[in-house]
Formats: sequence, structure tokens, C-alpha cells
Amino acid sequence: MSEIDSKKAARAEQEADAAESAHPEHVPLATFTTLVLSMSTTALVQLGGAPPEFFGGEEPPPPNPAMAKHSIDMLALLEEKTRGNLDGEEERILQQVLYDLRMRYVAAIAKR
Repeated sequence: MSEIDSKKAARAEQEADAAESAHPEHVPLATFTTLVLSMSTTALVQLGGAPPEFFGGEEPPPPNPAMAKHSIDMLALLEEKTRGNLDGEEERILQQVLYDLRMRYVAAIAKR
């Protein structure tokens, strides 16, 4: 690496460190919890249970229980594959989301 490249790399590292220290409250956007909540929101929309403000004044899509079941099954698979590797909060959120979605799915199927 040339001296110029070394100086550029060192400056870039200093700038990155400065940017990080300027925003110590920075929280990563991609977390296990955001993944679970994103997937559960998708299932909620598929069940027809999302509030109207989710759609910005547009007509919400019709319920699609088959797709909702697929989304719920994906969350269940995630629960199975991560068992023993989650912290208490992650495990609790995943269990609560699955319970709620499963109950909503049963209610949606019963209405048919």
C-alpha cells in the first residue's frame, strides 16, 4: 500500500470513528426483533387485521389466509431453528407474535 493510500485509509477510519462517536445512540436497524415484527406485520396484513392507516388512505388488500398461514409457518420455522440461541426478550417476542397470529388465523378461518 502506498503512503497516499495509507493516509487515505487512516483518514477514512478516523472519519468513521468520528461519525460513530457523534451518534452513540445509533441502534442497528436490522435486528432479530425487527425481522420478527416485519414478518408478523406481513401476516397481519394477509389476515386482514392491519389498521387502515397502514395503507395511507388506499383500500387494504383482501385477506389471504393461505398466505398468512405461510407467513406464520415461516415464523414457526424461525422459532424452531433459533431455539436455544435467542436471548429472553427475543424468545418472548417470537412466542407472543406466534401465539397472537395463530389465534387470529383460527378466528379468520372460523369466519369463512
